[in-house]
Amino acid sequence: MNDGAPLELGTEKVGKLLKQYAMPAIIAMTASSLYNMVDSIYIGQGCGAMAISGLAITFPLMNLSAAFGTLVGVGGATLISVLLGQKNYPVAQKVLSNIFLLNVLIGVIFSAISLAFLDPILRFFGASDSTLPYAREYLIPILIGNIVTHLYFGLNSIVRVSGHPRKAMYATILTVGLNTALDPFFIFGFKMGIQGAAIATVLSQSVSLVWIMYTLLDKREFLHFSRESFGIDWKIARRSLSIGMAPFMMNVAACFVVIFINNQMMRYGGDLNIGAYGIVNRLVFFFIMIIMGVNQGMQPIAGYNYGAKQYDRVMKVMHLTMFWASLITCSCFAVAMLCPRAAVSLFTHDKEMIELAARGFRITVIVFPIVGMQMVISNLFQCLGLARSAILLSLSRQLIFLIPCLVVLPLFFGVDGVWYSMPASDFLAALVAEIMLRRLIRQFKANKVESLI
Repeated sequence: MNDGAPLELGTEKVGKLLKQYAMPAIIAMTASSLYNMVDSIYIGQGCGAMAISGLAITFPLMNLSAAFGTLVGVGGATLISVLLGQKNYPVAQKVLSNIFLLNVLIGVIFSAISLAFLDPILRFFGASDSTLPYAREYLIPILIGNIVTHLYFGLNSIVRVSGHPRKAMYATILTVGLNTALDPFFIFGFKMGIQGAAIATVLSQSVSLVWIMYTLLDKREFLHFSRESFGIDWKIARRSLSIGMAPFMMNVAACFVVIFINNQMMRYGGDLNIGAYGIVNRLVFFFIMIIMGVNQGMQPIAGYNYGAKQYDRVMKVMHLTMFWASLITCSCFAVAMLCPRAAVSLFTHDKEMIELAARGFRITVIVFPIVGMQMVISNLFQCLGLARSAILLSLSRQLIFLIPCLVVLPLFFGVDGVWYSMPASDFLAALVAEIMLRRLIRQFKANKVESLI
């Protein structure tokens, strides 16, 4: 057992560590976001504009599934990184088994309920008679393979924070490569359409999960599955789930926000506007995923040093992460301002949808240069296990600001008001994040630390 593996997190230069941990995560998240875009491009080009709108209808349920996955996986990964900083290896071992069992339990329950009420759920999400068949065909294979998805993402995050960022990156790249290769075979070769894209996704994740499990079953690793620690420790589970509650609430909020956006787009525009939002969502998400990769690189460094009470190193890694995240959001802003039509035309040949999506893309990213800062600050609270503050920051953009904007602005600006709601809430959420960060810095100076276990 290599007990010294994570010790470099508290001694090596912060800049070098961030590069070491963030670059594999950035590559993995970029590859993952490219896979999402390629998936949508195949569907849009091979199945038509209504298929893109049908795919957009599935986003809320996908977000809800991701919410339960992050509730277990992100909370467990954060707890493990802090426990490694405290050199509490036996408890970290128990957290690993908790993550596996909770993912299986929650995945089964979520899939069963969703499949039982799929059509009413999709109608509630804004599906019309034209888009319902596409949404349904895509989601059935995804929900059947939901347990695989939960385990794949949850356990891959554990591999990353346990000192193997490259292995986590390879698992993601393997998934992306397989999915990109399988998509055309299932969509065009087997003539399965949008359902084929979903089957390709589940199959590619299954292959990567086998490789991840093989890694975590290796007893030579300092963190691995073992009979002694296998089982649910409910004290650890409660603490892990409380830490994961922030990203869980964020994803649940995103689910309801997308439902509301879809319904408002339908009310003030129509099916094509829902599809246009789906395209913009994919484009913006590409850049957000890269920021998430940088944030993932920050997570084990910030968590370890917080556990070791080395607060100056926590602040150093936060500032470096903030710089790179802001650079990424500024890049997204530049693409939207300079070549929006070229970007959205990758997904569809429908001229009307291209115009709607290009205009929406520009509006959505008006304040994007400051969004990177807000995302890093929110992630920092999550990394440190400060659950209440992380939940507040997660909900500020999605519910506290965005929902009221979505209600009020369309009354004055129609469908443009739906688009303008997004940058308005981003700006307000960034202000709240800045206030919360200043408070955290004062707590660091006063040497106040919350105990995780």
